[in-house]
Amino acid sequence: MAGIEEAEAQLSEIELLTSMFPSKDEFVIKDQLALAELREYVEGTLDSPPSSRPEFVIQHKMDTESMEGVTFAVSFMYVLDYPNVLPDISVRCAELSRAQQTQLHMDMNSFLKENCCGEVCVLSAVEWVKDNIHRYISKNPSTTAPAPITQPEEMFTRLWIYSHHIYNKSKRKNILEWAHDLGLTGFSMPGKPGVVCVEGLQTSCEEFWARVKVLTWKRILIRHREDIPLDSEVGHREETLSSFRKFSGFEETIFDPRGSRGNHMDLGQLYQFLNEKGCGDIFQLYFGIEGR
Repeated sequence: MAGIEEAEAQLSEIELLTSMFPSKDEFVIKDQLALAELREYVEGTLDSPPSSRPEFVIQHKMDTESMEGVTFAVSFMYVLDYPNVLPDISVRCAELSRAQQTQLHMDMNSFLKENCCGEVCVLSAVEWVKDNIHRYISKNPSTTAPAPITQPEEMFTRLWIYSHHIYNKSKRKNILEWAHDLGLTGFSMPGKPGVVCVEGLQTSCEEFWARVKVLTWKRILIRHREDIPLDSEVGHREETLSSFRKFSGFEETIFDPRGSRGNHMDLGQLYQFLNEKGCGDIFQLYFGIEGR
C-alpha cells in the first residue's frame, strides 16, 4: 500500500459499502483478516502497511423487464495504490459468453480510467454494469447455454479468533451460548490476550463471527481460518463433519491465571492444550514464537 491516504480511502469505501449493502446476499468480504489489518493501519495500531489486500464481491439481481431474473456478481481486489489506480475487477454472469465477458471488461475499464482516475470507483463500476450489461448478453438463446443450477459446496470451517483481551462476563457468556446454539465446538480462553476457536459448518462459524465482531472490543480479528469441503452426500455429511473436529464440545478454558489482576494465562499450558488437540502449530500464528 502506497500510504495512509490510500488506506483511509479504501477503508472509508468499504465502510460505505457495508452500510449500503447490509445483506450477505449482496455484499461479501472474502478476507476479514485483510480488512482488520487495513483498519489497524489506518487507526495507527499497525506500524507498517498490511501485506494482504481486501477483496469483496457485490451481487445484484436485475429487475428490468428485459433483464428480469439476470444476476451478476462483481469482484473487487484492491491494489497497492488504489484509488490512484484501478482495482482488480471481474464480472461474472451466467448469461455472458466468454467473448461477451471479455468485451464487457474492456469497455468497463475504459470507462473507469476515463471517469474515475484518482477516485474510489466501486459504486461507479457496479452502476456501469447495471446500466450496460444488457448490451453484451446475446439475444439469441441458441448461443447461450443455460447455466446449470448448482448448490453451494458445504464446507467445514475452523476459525481462530484473537482479541486484545476478554474480561467482560457478558461477552464470555455470549461466546459460550452462541457456540452451543450454533452447534460449534472449540474453546474460549479469557484474559489478556483472548483466544477463541470455533469449528463446524461454515455458515455457523460465519454467523458466530458476525455476532461476536459487533460487540465492543479494543481489538478483535480472525487470525487464521481453515476451510475443508464436506462430502456432498447428505448421509455422509455428519460423519465427515465429526471426523474433522478437533474438539468434542465448546468450553471456556483457564490456564493457571497470573499477574496482578489474575488475567494473564500460562501460555505454556495453552500450547500443551493445543498440541494435545493436534493444532500446536497455531500457537506460533498467534504469538509469533514456537510453543514449548
